[in-house]
Amino acid sequence: MINKNFMTIIVIPAFNEEKTIAKVIEKSLNYADKVVVVDDGSDDKTSIIAKNQGAEVFKHCINLGLGAALITGFKAALKFGADVVITLDADGQHNPREVPKLVKEIKKGYQFVIGSRMKKGLAEMPFLRYFYNLIANVVTFLFYGVWSSDSQSGLRAFSKKALKNMGLKSQKMEVSSEFFGEVKKHNLKFKEIKIRPIYTKYSLSKGKTSQGFITGIKTFLRLLLNKII
Repeated sequence: MINKNFMTIIVIPAFNEEKTIAKVIEKSLNYADKVVVVDDGSDDKTSIIAKNQGAEVFKHCINLGLGAALITGFKAALKFGADVVITLDADGQHNPREVPKLVKEIKKGYQFVIGSRMKKGLAEMPFLRYFYNLIANVVTFLFYGVWSSDSQSGLRAFSKKALKNMGLKSQKMEVSSEFFGEVKKHNLKFKEIKIRPIYTKYSLSKGKTSQGFITGIKTFLRLLLNKII
């Protein structure tokens, strides 16, 4: 299933995900040559469980944010020799079985691929999350001039060349929008494909803290600051 001449590495940013990380890694290893977990300052057993499950683990001493975790993961993946890097969430929202679909598009020549939850319509996503994501899509377009139906999706694929060209600065949630600034800046070939998210009580509870109104305002302000400076 894995093409040894085309190294696929899955990067999973994680913060206090001891409840789900083992199963996510177990499933992901079926579709990647390596799984890299970046423990972003967890105070639970996330790192220990991830190591025991066979992942390459990198740990931040303190919680720095999604952007910082992804940057650490990308650097590690490139050092390991990745040809394509996949990101997915640690809460079990993404089905690793969909990873080959994203890899296939990278092999076709696309450099950045988003697994969109919103292409399947509102029925696939709780209304409030759909509404927040729609606002984020509009804000991303206004800042960077690239439209995405699901700019905040955590299931993404990057070619090696795309990652080497990206100069990411965002340390927190705004990194999801910043990717599209890099797409515009470097004229990357971008595509979206439909995915089916897995919503559980656990993943929805995590979303309340990471995608709430206050978080959205803070993310917007950081994006604005990044544009100014």
